[in-house]
Order: sequence, then C-alpha cells, then structure tokens
Amino acid sequence: GQTPVFPRTFGHEAGGIVESVGEGVTDLTPGDHVLPVFTGECKECPHCKSAESNMCDLLRINTDRGVMIGDGKSRFSINGKPIYHFVGTSTFSEYTVMHVGCVAKINPKAPLDKVCVLSCGISTGLGATINVAKPPKGSTVAIFGLGAVGLAAAEGARIAGASRIIGVDLNPNRFEEARKFGCTEFVNPKDHDKPVQQ
Repeated sequence: GQTPVFPRTFGHEAGGIVESVGEGVTDLTPGDHVLPVFTGECKECPHCKSAESNMCDLLRINTDRGVMIGDGKSRFSINGKPIYHFVGTSTFSEYTVMHVGCVAKINPKAPLDKVCVLSCGISTGLGATINVAKPPKGSTVAIFGLGAVGLAAAEGARIAGASRIIGVDLNPNRFEEARKFGCTEFVNPKDHDKPVQQ
C-alpha cells in the first residue's frame, strides 16, 4: 500500500553508534550505542503518553514519507538528486540520519551484531504477545510463522504463562529451535487436508 517513492535507501533493523547529533538534541551524545526504531516516540502526544499505544502522532510508521520531518528534505543524495529515506531509519547504509525519537539508546556492552534484532523482530513479536494479545495464564496460543517475529511471539506467550503454544510453519526444520522459545507443539499445514484452524 505504500506510494512508490524512489530511489530510496531501505532497511529498518540495525544497531549503530551515534557519530553526531543535531541542534537541540540532548538525549544522545556521539559515541552512544543505539537501535533504530521505525515507530518512534515524540514523548509528548497522547499516544506516547498512553500505555496502550505506540502510534506516535509525529513519528508513527509512514512508508510514504521519504524525507526528514523537520525540514521535509532528504539527507541522502547522488549527483545532486535526492535518495529518499525509508520508515525514518534507512539502515541499509553505512551512515544514516534519524529523528532522535526514532533512536533507542542501549548499553554499550551489548554486541551490536546480536542486539540489532531487538530494533524490530524481537520487539515486534514479544510486544504483540505481551502488550496486545495479552494471553491469560494457562491459555492456548497459536503462532503462525516461526521466523524471528514468531519466535519472539512464542517467547512472549511463554512469559505470559500460556500452557499450550502451537507453532504453525511450513518448514518443520524450525520446530526444534521454536521449542527453545516456548512452543509446546507444532502444526505443518502441508501435513493436513483441512485448514489449520480446524
């Protein structure tokens, strides 16, 4: 559903080190280790002040916006022509420029090549389970797809106390790893003639 704004620098999941900060930025300093967050927080709007939403009025995910919010311009270019941003992060680059509200400061001892998955996959799956689905203790949960987001969702269901966590995936090679994240049983849709939910 996105408007095709091209050329763009894609990417949204990463870890990095702040090289410099813009005028008025007080939360970060050069050398800080950070994770990009494509659904940022202004910390001022009703959504940011709510425990029930992360859809910031200013920094919500916007695939159509290809420029910085402050001045409506891109920070990337080639031969004088703009290359547009992607979801406020553009992490498929050696350097990127982000709104301070789209950056989360982390412990510098955390290995960036490992914690980078916290900037999307893990936080998305875990957050969807714990903050949105909120499965009651002892409940049954089904997780469709056992990639990074699905494994994090299974971990969230385990933390919440679900008694049955059913992993659904077309690739049975993922089942053993998913058991480590809390899945108690598995369904491969290829093994059944009926729809999986039956």
